[in-house]
Amino acid sequence: MASPRLETFCCPNRDPATELVVSFQPVLFSALSLGSAAVSLLCSVLQMLPKRKGYRRLGQYPLPRPASSARILFIISICDILGCAGIMVRSSLWLGLPNIINQISVANNTDVWPEVFCVGSAMWIQLFFTASFWWTFCYAVDVFLVVKTSAGISTIILYHMITWGLAVLLCVEGVAMLYYPSISDCEQGLQHAVPHYITTYAPMLLVLVANPVFFHRTIAAVTSLLKGRQGIYTENERRLANDIKMRFFKIMLVFFICWGPNIINESLLFYLEMQADINDISLRNVRNAALITWFIMGILNPMQAFLNTLAFHGWTGFSVDLSLQRRRELGWDSMSTSVTNAGGQNAIVGSTLLYQSHIQETKKSLLGNGQPHSDAISVLSEGNFAFHDSNRSPVYEETLLIILACILG
Repeated sequence: MASPRLETFCCPNRDPATELVVSFQPVLFSALSLGSAAVSLLCSVLQMLPKRKGYRRLGQYPLPRPASSARILFIISICDILGCAGIMVRSSLWLGLPNIINQISVANNTDVWPEVFCVGSAMWIQLFFTASFWWTFCYAVDVFLVVKTSAGISTIILYHMITWGLAVLLCVEGVAMLYYPSISDCEQGLQHAVPHYITTYAPMLLVLVANPVFFHRTIAAVTSLLKGRQGIYTENERRLANDIKMRFFKIMLVFFICWGPNIINESLLFYLEMQADINDISLRNVRNAALITWFIMGILNPMQAFLNTLAFHGWTGFSVDLSLQRRRELGWDSMSTSVTNAGGQNAIVGSTLLYQSHIQETKKSLLGNGQPHSDAISVLSEGNFAFHDSNRSPVYEETLLIILACILG
């Protein structure tokens, strides 16, 4: 799991609260973390692999997917998968070589490799999960900006600079302060460890606080846009707005489920650290709560990888197709600008691989040879919604299609 306590564990002279949780049933904890990470990683990869041609559910059509939102969702999944991989490697080694843990616990030990592995694996896990937090925040910012500006130039490069730069900076800075003056002789004291915990939990708290605000404002802007200039708000559009709300709710629900226990556990451990004797009988309930949330963290933290794919894409099933011919067909289908619906008509779903040219490509598919098409624009979330109104201009429908594709992509 991703907890700064496991980085504090790398210090032989660790504090009593850290010693309490990391020394309680370490074999069971490592086994649970390994199993959860393995299941999450396997299901996440299967979710992201291409599916067989006949998999798509009845009534669903592809959406044009702007490059920025698609890449952000993909990068979040990759960060989660790499974090899970780090948890699997660390837990496997701790189960297979329990002597490594014993060597870390011995002060003045001359063998530095156990501590190097402990620090390296902890930094790997923290780096990618922290990057996942930053990318989740960037996704909320991106969908809000797309709605407010009616699409625009992709800022994916800026997102890369912000997320990876801050993730690396905070990770290195926090670890450097934690292991001062050296890993084998860490400086003790609560005040010394506080900066490390702040750099770890600051991105998490940012997502928990800021993302609901951005999502709420995005939903309000989309609702206003769906009503249009003439104030028309059909049942299909109302259902579509509800689907957007549900999508944002799922994203935040996954985040709260997977990382909420971390905040509770850390609060309990800090409370124990401030006590004169954490083994006092009056603190028994607090100790038990800290141990319970510790094991909950070990199970739920790795599950973010799989649960995020469910929140982003829904259940895609296990009907995987890895054939080269199928991948070529998928590449050809992604360049198509229309598909045939159940009634034999064409649903206008102009698509493009480049976000900058998305407006022009969609406009061409909407207007054709200078005449607006009369077919419905299929805008989909987890169902099938036909969106078209003769009172609205093709430019309005074009802009709305781009925005909804960004949010629901």
